[in-house]
Amino acid sequence: MTPLSILMLSDVYFPRINGVSTSIQTFRHALHSHQVHLTIVAPDYPGHSESDGGILRIPSRQVPLDPEDRLMTRAGLAAVGRRIASTDFSLIHVQTPFAAHSAGIKLARRHGVPVIATYHTHFEEYLFHYLPFLPRSALRGVARRSARKQCNSLDAIVVPSQPMAQKLRDYGVTTPLHVIPTGLPESQFVRGDGARFRAEHKIGPDRKVALFVGRAAFEKNIDFLIDVVSHAHRRHPDLLLVIAGEGPALPALQRKARLAGLTDHVRFVGYLPRDTGLRDCYAAADVFTFASLTETQGLVLLEAMAIGLPVLAIPALGAAEIISPQRGALAAADTPQDFANQLVDLLDHPEQLDVMGQQGIAFARTWDAATQAARLAALYREIIAARTATRELEQNCHLHAT
Repeated sequence: MTPLSILMLSDVYFPRINGVSTSIQTFRHALHSHQVHLTIVAPDYPGHSESDGGILRIPSRQVPLDPEDRLMTRAGLAAVGRRIASTDFSLIHVQTPFAAHSAGIKLARRHGVPVIATYHTHFEEYLFHYLPFLPRSALRGVARRSARKQCNSLDAIVVPSQPMAQKLRDYGVTTPLHVIPTGLPESQFVRGDGARFRAEHKIGPDRKVALFVGRAAFEKNIDFLIDVVSHAHRRHPDLLLVIAGEGPALPALQRKARLAGLTDHVRFVGYLPRDTGLRDCYAAADVFTFASLTETQGLVLLEAMAIGLPVLAIPALGAAEIISPQRGALAAADTPQDFANQLVDLLDHPEQLDVMGQQGIAFARTWDAATQAARLAALYREIIAARTATRELEQNCHLHAT
């Protein structure tokens, strides 16, 4: 098997925690066994010191209206472009549609290599949360036109789910689409210490806990879950919703819980280390609850299922591929009252939760990282081979013409 050297560009990576960062890291580790080496180009972050030689950090500045994220500078990207000018990359893989996308296109054209992208985010449902002063219909139009233009400038597109692939086709994207979700590494199937988490956060051993894990962003529809708790705690007075994550919506969510008189029923625990605190947090819960309507995959659902935590979630967009099989997950209603009734019914039937937990582990194993990495490595090789064949054909045609 011929080793491959891939240049991957992203506008976000650790220490910034989100699904894109997790996806890049998961694939990076799993691709090693397929002789695929990734060099990652990503923003620098204040206070972070990079020790990994495979990651090139670019000077960046804060993104307006989004203090968590950084925008790589043009000068920094130009400098890294000159730095890698003599390096032989077989393909460029872009992970985000901002500075990384334009830089990836330029580098690919300069070096004559193919460029692909992973479409992680359903932007048409995101923009109005951050630009509420503009008409929602206009923002959707901008998002669709931008996605179509960017996607049609690529050699191929990776999407994490069939529903997201169909969305892009509906936009008018004609570039080949390949559904390759982010898989789960074996470490995700190791159950944490739920009792330790409960003790650290002063949660009684018998208290019923619903859990949400993810970025505290407006598009995640977390305020819906607070409305669910408002209904559900009337039947389960000890019910606690734990929200693990941080983000721009956090102050509004804390305020909503306080004004609803739910401070004893909603606990915000912030970001937790994935290999310790977060693993314990999953293990401490009785049910994982999720109401986002914008997920292109819903990786946190699989993470919950991997340790046997039953899932109650709205089956929207990419998350539907995880929820609809009904193996460890239950499709939730899209109204707070009905969602609350389903949650209470689950909590009242521990035997059903046990069955769902075992089903969830088995289902999550079908999404293993090794399988998805093998598919991505095969796609890399297919695209590189096609470009090589096209280049040879053009050279032969030129020779015959002269």
